[in-house]
Formats: sequence, C-alpha cells, structure tokens
Amino acid sequence: MSKVETSIKHARRISVGIVGGLLLIIGIIAIPYPGPGWAIVFAALAILATEFDWAKRLLKSAKGKYDQWQAWLKRQSLAVQAIFFVLTCLVVIVTIWLLNGYGYLNDMFELGLDWVDSPLPWF
Repeated sequence: MSKVETSIKHARRISVGIVGGLLLIIGIIAIPYPGPGWAIVFAALAILATEFDWAKRLLKSAKGKYDQWQAWLKRQSLAVQAIFFVLTCLVVIVTIWLLNGYGYLNDMFELGLDWVDSPLPWF
C-alpha cells in the first residue's frame, strides 16, 4: 500500500471516528426523550462499525439487549408500563426545566412565573 493510500485510509478512519462518535453522544443524550434516540445510537454504531471491530461487536450486543428490553417491557402489566412512561415523562420535564425551556417561555410571554426558571446559574 502506498503512502497516499495509507493516508487516505487513516483520514477516513479518523473521519468515521469523529462523525460516528459525535452521533453516538447525541443519540445517548436523546435516548430518554421522545424521538429517535435509539435509532441515532444504532446509526452511529453502524457508522463506527465500518471502521472499528469493537463497534461491530457493540452494535450486535446493543441490538440484542434493546430487543430483550422491549420484549420484557411488553410482557409487563399495564401498571409497570405506565410507571416507565411516567418516569420517562419526568425525565423530559425536569430536563426542559433545567435547560430553562420553561423560563424562556415565561420571559417570552411575560408570565411572571419566576419559579419556572432554571436553578442552574448559567441559564
């Protein structure tokens, strides 16, 4: 293999690592929220799997665990499923509050509800 081919291969590997890694981080952050969190994670792992063997193994394992989780949750009573739904909603609500989503609406509509502002100092 020539130096040019080697350089191209390394550049591709680095690019795949950066793009796949960033997408994986975004997907992991998005998992508890409504939307395609798991789809993003699996897409990121598929991208990483084009260059990295560890990503191929992790993708296969993650798909299996995800399928097992979904099957387990479907077998549970409606009450257990409802608890997971409520917990997911709470994660979303608290995150929006911490990121000052409600505070922005409060300011935009001049509602005067100071208690909805994020307690985090940088928001």
